[in-house]
Amino acid sequence: MTGTPLLEVRDLVVHHGQLRALDSISLRVYPGEVYAIIGANGAGKSTLLRTIAGLHRPSFGTILLDGLFLTYLRPERRAIAGVAMVPEGRRLFGSLTVEENLKVGATYARPGPWNIDAVYQLFDWMPARRSQRAAQLSGGEQQMVALGRSLVANPKVLLLDELSLGLAPVVVHRIYAMLPQILETGLTVLLVEQDVSQAQRVATHIHCLLEGRTTLEGRPSDVTAEQIEAAYFGLAGTAGALPPSDATGQPGGGSESTWPG
Repeated sequence: MTGTPLLEVRDLVVHHGQLRALDSISLRVYPGEVYAIIGANGAGKSTLLRTIAGLHRPSFGTILLDGLFLTYLRPERRAIAGVAMVPEGRRLFGSLTVEENLKVGATYARPGPWNIDAVYQLFDWMPARRSQRAAQLSGGEQQMVALGRSLVANPKVLLLDELSLGLAPVVVHRIYAMLPQILETGLTVLLVEQDVSQAQRVATHIHCLLEGRTTLEGRPSDVTAEQIEAAYFGLAGTAGALPPSDATGQPGGGSESTWPG
């Protein structure tokens, strides 16, 4: 894509103690994109999203949102700037009601089209359950509340970490079917997805990580299942595998997945 990226990550390095979890990761996410991060367990996918959200401090590198330097801002300042995250495992307040959880998401809300009423219109089952404790909901219902909690913040970029994790396929389909309606409000999405075929279906761009490094990135239409598998498992020399690249196209340095086809 051309133009100015909405979210840009440059040469990001993140450590967990002595472990280098991310090694010189770069990416550019343009307005209106659904940018998917894929990779095996321990690849660094969730670490990348959590670092963008401000929950991990990078050792090196730069994070920019719409030209604003985010790298060392606190998480709440990033929320005000326009970053919201649906974390892996949903992380709802189980003792609070559905509506109270949504109100938590609105704490640092920016002006925009999303509010609690808009979330109730998107998820038509919620109004009747607004006073029910989150701990009493099913996994799919909790995921929808977690998504609504992020939407009411009116972010510029919505980070989705393992949206389908632990959910029945019918529930995953229902949630992803709502994605076009969400995107119509002007959101840009950066997602981590365990289901590679699902990521290919919804994404405008995919980015594969292996042990904290970029092994493949490009448009889904430009890569094959074989190339993705080679990048996913680090199968050097596999026919058709694309060379590692960063967001500029220069050489650079979870859960079980469902493969395309």
